[in-house]
Order: sequence, then C-alpha cells, then structure tokens
Amino acid sequence: MQPLVFFDLDNTLVDLDEAFQAWTVEFVDEHGLESAAVDWLIALDRAGDPHREVFFGKVRERFALPASVEELWGCYRRRMPYLVRCRSEVKEGLARLRAAGWKVAIVTNGTADNQLGKIQQTGLAEVVDAYALSGVEGIRKPDVGLFEIAARRRGMALADGGWMIGDHPVKDIGGGQAAGLRTVWINRGDWRDQEHGADHVVTDVLQAMEILHSER
Repeated sequence: MQPLVFFDLDNTLVDLDEAFQAWTVEFVDEHGLESAAVDWLIALDRAGDPHREVFFGKVRERFALPASVEELWGCYRRRMPYLVRCRSEVKEGLARLRAAGWKVAIVTNGTADNQLGKIQQTGLAEVVDAYALSGVEGIRKPDVGLFEIAARRRGMALADGGWMIGDHPVKDIGGGQAAGLRTVWINRGDWRDQEHGADHVVTDVLQAMEILHSER
C-alpha cells in the first residue's frame, strides 16, 4: 500500500502572509489611502476575523469605500492567486515524495476560485495527486469529511493511515488526528502556548518532508 500524505495550502505550501502584505500595498495604492492603512489592514488580518466578508465589511466602513463588500472580496479572490508564491524547492520536495511512492494531496479551507487559483497558478496542481477544497465540497477542516474526500480521490481510505502536515493546530493538526492520521505541525510562531499534540513540530514544510522520508 502506498503511503498517503495531506498538506494544508496557505502558510504551509504557499506563503499567504507574504502575499497578503503585497496585496495590502496594492490595495492602499489603488484606493488612494494613506500609507498607514497598510499596517491597519495587516493588524486586522492578524486579529483573525472568521470570514473575509467580515474583514471587508470592516475595511469598507473604515475607509468609506464606495464598492460593496462582495465587490471588494471578489477583487481580493481574483488577485491573490497571482500574489502567492510556492518556492521551487517545495515543489521539488513534493515531486520527490511522489517519486518515493507517496500519494500527495492538498486539503484546504477557502473559496473555490481563490484556492483553486492558487493551486493552479503556483504549479502545485502538477506536483500533487489530488486536492479537496472546502469551497467546493461544502466541508471545512477540521471536519474529517474533507480528508475522506481527498483520500477517495486516490482510491484510498483514511483507515489505511497517513499523515497531515499544516500550520493550524486545530484545523490541520486536530483535524488530522480526528482522521486517524499522524501529524506534523508547522509552527510559524502564530499560536504561542497552543495545545496541539502533533507527532512532530517543525518551522518549515521542507523539514516535514524530510520526516516523511525518514518514516518511510
């Protein structure tokens, strides 16, 4: 049986934080806002609003923008796939895992257009075997159902075992554990003193890939 590994997308395979900062600069320039608005947008994002509709509602109110929340959010979704970056060594690492016999899948929360755009524009679609997007399936991590969908797309079952690698201690690590998977938490320093129970803790996805090779 070939081993199965799931990867989160944002801030695991691609650097969403870096892309978001680039977007804030573009947004402030496009709307003629003062430069201090960049810091305000980044702080609002880090405050962790549950949904981008909430985020853009606050942005629209703060800067008295004429565009609707849906228009602002739609522009964001269309632009982000072109701002996110996946390092070449990450794609090479995924290809190396597949060459070693691993089945590789992406399991990510987010709208279909935004997340699928990221997977396609970064070239990740060419180096993974499957992906399951919450915006398509109507199920969000940590729900085990999203992992089950991705496994079935490779003709496998969660009962066969596998790994989950991601940066969120609840959605990725908690979800992976609920799915019966071993886990690697990518600790980016955003969740201080957070309970996680992961099998391994690293600071970069490349380190997680090396763990998989050693476990193979």
